[in-house]
Amino acid sequence: MIKLGRLNTLRNQIFIGFLLVMIIVLALAGVFTYDRVSVLLRNSAERHIQQTAIQATGKLEELLRQIDTLTAQIATNGSVQRLLIQESNGKPATFGERQSIQHIAGNYQAYANGIRSLELYTTDYRRLFPLDDFSLNSRISADWINRVDHMKGGLVWFGLDPNDSDTVVAVRSVRIIDRSFSHGGYLMVRIERSYFELTDSAADSRELMVLQDGAGRTLASGFPPASDVEAVLARGEDTIEIDGEQYIAVRQRSESTGWTLSILTPVDYSTEGISVLRTVIVVTGVTGGLLFLILTFILSTMITRPILNLMKAMRGARLGSLKPNPKTSATMEINELNHTYNQMVDYLNELIEVVYQKEITQSRTELKALQAQINPHFLFNTLEALYWALEDKGEDELAHIVIAMSGLFRYVISRPDEDEWVTIGDELDHAERYLQIMEMRMVDRLTWTIEADDASRSVPIPKLLIQPLVENAVLHGIEQKIGPGTVVIRVEPSDRPGYSTVSIIDDGPGMDDPTLNDLREAMTEGRSVSSKGSGVGLANVQQRLELYYESMASGLEIGSAKGEGAIFSFEIPSEYGGH
Repeated sequence: MIKLGRLNTLRNQIFIGFLLVMIIVLALAGVFTYDRVSVLLRNSAERHIQQTAIQATGKLEELLRQIDTLTAQIATNGSVQRLLIQESNGKPATFGERQSIQHIAGNYQAYANGIRSLELYTTDYRRLFPLDDFSLNSRISADWINRVDHMKGGLVWFGLDPNDSDTVVAVRSVRIIDRSFSHGGYLMVRIERSYFELTDSAADSRELMVLQDGAGRTLASGFPPASDVEAVLARGEDTIEIDGEQYIAVRQRSESTGWTLSILTPVDYSTEGISVLRTVIVVTGVTGGLLFLILTFILSTMITRPILNLMKAMRGARLGSLKPNPKTSATMEINELNHTYNQMVDYLNELIEVVYQKEITQSRTELKALQAQINPHFLFNTLEALYWALEDKGEDELAHIVIAMSGLFRYVISRPDEDEWVTIGDELDHAERYLQIMEMRMVDRLTWTIEADDASRSVPIPKLLIQPLVENAVLHGIEQKIGPGTVVIRVEPSDRPGYSTVSIIDDGPGMDDPTLNDLREAMTEGRSVSSKGSGVGLANVQQRLELYYESMASGLEIGSAKGEGAIFSFEIPSEYGGH
């Protein structure tokens, strides 16, 4: 019983519940989908493609046999045989004899569809009919004639007519029956390309067929003329793309002609059984959804009920009178959580008493600390009294330095109720007071200028954002230089509309690339540049720019080179903050 209770964890309950649901849903969907859809698609696609290929090949062979039979009948016609015998005996045929043979050929041609013309030639390539002076070797090449002679009376299919791309040419050698089937001449037949259209346009056929001759030229195609079918089929791939659609290509080669018949079936045709798969997915999804809904409801009830009891106990707690939750749960994790809460309540009740006593002690300590603090006004009044005393003695320069220090302290020491935002003009006045003090300390080594128009002076800016950069330029720029140096504070409109650029420029010794990279890395990490703590002001300016402006400001940018001084600049929006 104890071991069973240890297994009764929340983790095991959720794992087992969802595991059962996943097994049920995946088993139903997987078995039913695999058994039905895969068999259906495979058998249907293979059977249909094979049947189409057989029918198309048979139809093509039948068309070829019709032409072969027709030409064989003409070649064995008695009048044709007598005329060729007469020509072989060296007696040229008369005009009337040639005209009568043409009449016979016209009768055969009338009973056949798609034949453009029939042409009869002698062994020396002269044409007997039609009645003109063309020769066979001017119509076809010598290689073709040699192939016809090699077939010894068989019909040779050459493909497209080189002189007419709308017709297909076939030639056979005419054999003289009475002379032991000796060579007597040639018979050429020219057939319309439409004769080889194998696709029935009236039928709702998904397949498209392409018939090509031995040279790869298209004789008949179910695609528009603009489609680049020849180049795609020449690659010999089983799956091709034509006009943006994928096709499965099945090729059949005719042994008698050397032509290739390609049956192209759209890839999506083999997935027409997807409706079955869709039904399976819907049924499985609904079933799985119901199961998940029921189990989720049960599991959520098991989880939330003890947690709700614990929440009621927490809501009823009052400061100084926290009460434990007496209810327990059958789930080990929830029961442990309830036990931990009860322990926490006991501890907090003890801790509240201790904290109460400590707060009384701390209040008394803070009161003494407040009494020991120096009132800033006392410091300001003392500096002003010193200013008047120096002025009475004629120490005007020292008097101006003292009043500058007084203004410096007043600007830095702000009351809690004062706004953190000032104008760039206020910041420039504060920086000017600091430079006046530094100018007195460094005597003739420091000169400075402030360049800003009235519009730039009214731009709002967080307090104490410019003076740390000026201090950095004086301490690390001018003081590190031998001889006098200059600090320039420049505020001007940025190239980016609605933004202002603040730049602090010094002509100090500058920094080399390693030092500059270390400084940028320290600013990014928010630490000082050296172990002595220098460079914290730059990191503080960078952090405050990110804090106040987020992604609207460019951040602090540093430009420097060894011996060429340094420039520190940042870009801020002209209207932002509390203004």
